[in-house]
Amino acid sequence: MPKLLPYLEAGRREAGCDEAGRGPLAGPVYAAAVILPPDFFHPLLDDSKRMSEKAREELRPIIEREALAWAVEAVSAAEIDRLNILGASLEGMRRAVRRLDVRPDFLLIDGNRFKPFNGYPYRTVVHGDATYASIAAASVLAKTWRDERMRELARQYPEYGWEHNMGYPTPGHIAAIKEHGLCPEHRRSFHPKELEPTLF
Repeated sequence: MPKLLPYLEAGRREAGCDEAGRGPLAGPVYAAAVILPPDFFHPLLDDSKRMSEKAREELRPIIEREALAWAVEAVSAAEIDRLNILGASLEGMRRAVRRLDVRPDFLLIDGNRFKPFNGYPYRTVVHGDATYASIAAASVLAKTWRDERMRELARQYPEYGWEHNMGYPTPGHIAAIKEHGLCPEHRRSFHPKELEPTLF
């Protein structure tokens, strides 16, 4: 059972922030911000990458119901190409924080990069989604919301198999791009070497 910390400092509203979808070739990157009650606990909660799809889907409505505040934001493939993937991920986190119904006192950011905004104090935490409950909760929301969107996009672009690969550079996805070319949901700013030089 994961041993996640409930907060960095007791007695303040801390929003955990994380993203999902930095590595795929297609689709938006999603970011979430979550403020949990200080006594929140669920045995399934962990870094979303270490959870099964079933566990993530089971936990999502619990987080959304019991969090003091939460928000999820998407940054499109076109914005990713304009901002670069790191910039897009950080922008998604900022958008999610702005949409919180409760203003946090402090931000806990997964990773090692962030840009200050709106006067929020913050701390970056490498492997934060495996350290703090609020970041882990944000990782679950970002991942489940993104997967849901990729399944919707898979119905619009069935040739790429996104309901299975979620836009990641699997052999099947790369083969589909070689056969069908790129669609508007593909990111142009980065790609695997297997797709050079014909498509880029």
